[in-house]
Amino acid sequence: MEIEGVITVINDEQQVSDKFKKREIVVSTDETYPQHILVEFNQDKCNLVDNRKVGDKVKVSINIRGRAWHDKAKGVDRYFNTIQGWKIELLTQGVAPVAQSAPAPVIPVAQVEESDLPF
Repeated sequence: MEIEGVITVINDEQQVSDKFKKREIVVSTDETYPQHILVEFNQDKCNLVDNRKVGDKVKVSINIRGRAWHDKAKGVDRYFNTIQGWKIELLTQGVAPVAQSAPAPVIPVAQVEESDLPF
């Protein structure tokens, strides 16, 4: 499966245990009702995010993972899903925001002297 959209969040790499690390990004889709999808990259796939930045339009190849957990205290089973990325393709590089200059000061007409007018 694939998800296409713009990267809106890039989290730092997390060392979950001695043998497991992950890095998460959020990809926001361009639809009538945009979806903000958390994608997790694990182990050696964490470095796929290194060259990406917020604002990049990407296509992410994913696997959906599911797991069960039994809550012994409540006697119920719970289920969790993870969206795991394994490939990320740059479609369009994001543009850094342009710094806006301060607007020119507005001088009220009442303060302008007749001699200051150019005509």
